[in-house]
Amino acid sequence: MHMADALISPAVGAVMWTASAGTIAYCSKKVREEMDDKIVPLMGVLGAFIFAAQMISFTIPATGSSGHLGGGLLLTILLGPYAAFLVTASVLTVQALFFADGGLLALGCNIFNLGFFPAFIAYPLIYKKIAGAEYSQTRIAFASIITAVAGLQMGAFGVVLETVASDISSLPFSTFIILMQPIHLVIGIVEGLATASVIAFVYKARPEILSTSLHRIPVACSLRRIMLAFLAATIVTGGIVSWFASEQPDGLEWTIEKITGKKDLEAAKDGMHGTLALLQGRFAFLPDYSFKKADLKPATSITHADTEKPKSEGNRLGTSASGITGGLLTLVIAGMIGFGLRKRGATT
Repeated sequence: MHMADALISPAVGAVMWTASAGTIAYCSKKVREEMDDKIVPLMGVLGAFIFAAQMISFTIPATGSSGHLGGGLLLTILLGPYAAFLVTASVLTVQALFFADGGLLALGCNIFNLGFFPAFIAYPLIYKKIAGAEYSQTRIAFASIITAVAGLQMGAFGVVLETVASDISSLPFSTFIILMQPIHLVIGIVEGLATASVIAFVYKARPEILSTSLHRIPVACSLRRIMLAFLAATIVTGGIVSWFASEQPDGLEWTIEKITGKKDLEAAKDGMHGTLALLQGRFAFLPDYSFKKADLKPATSITHADTEKPKSEGNRLGTSASGITGGLLTLVIAGMIGFGLRKRGATT
């Protein structure tokens, strides 16, 4: 559900950048004031894991479409909403800047759609109500599925509103929403099941992480096993499992193609769109999670570049390099954010 710049006007992009930046500032303040120091390394490790997990697209049967995990709900359950939003922003920034996945103009939209709705609406109003104060695996599973579906529906609706408000793609509101919401309902169910599985593992290994108020981890609690497990999962997922990701268009791309009959919607090549596309082209050293090719399209188009590439050995090597490198970059950036906020909090 990563929006490309072809859908977004500069005005809408600026508004959503402002909204996301303001939320980042607020979350930074709350993390500095409330978060336990032990959570800081987990921010980086979970960010790396979500980066790798988002590379795994799964086919939605009988639709010709695919989906991938957003990870916002999983991060929120484990880190709390404030740290989760910061980690989500880190993941999406790394994807857009270094892998041309999602546009730079649309980055504010993507951060808000994939970060704000699960962290600040779906989690407190749905997940916490269903899961309750006393966790059980059954309640966790049910809460994860319902909340993931709700969060993704909100995010998909946000995409529709931002696109229609931009008024540069000529996508009709009614048709757009009729196609977007059902396909993301299915994706949300899969995300809920995946989230429930991961949370069930954490619940068995360290249940106190889920039940402790404000994520104040007991002194005797060690997160070493959890972090090593997520690091191993990141390497395996990004380095190997990513080879087998579906090559079908994702839910947003599928919807656009159904409406327009085109696989690509190109953004303007001048003005703000052109400037940001040029900037992205300079920074993206592994565009579309593969080694650079001269004929790759810029990320101003609605679809990922070269989506129908064969699974050759070279492409697999590029995919593995992308998964591991992107995970490492996200780990460093998210970890540095947490460490920097912790240091600032300690000196104030």
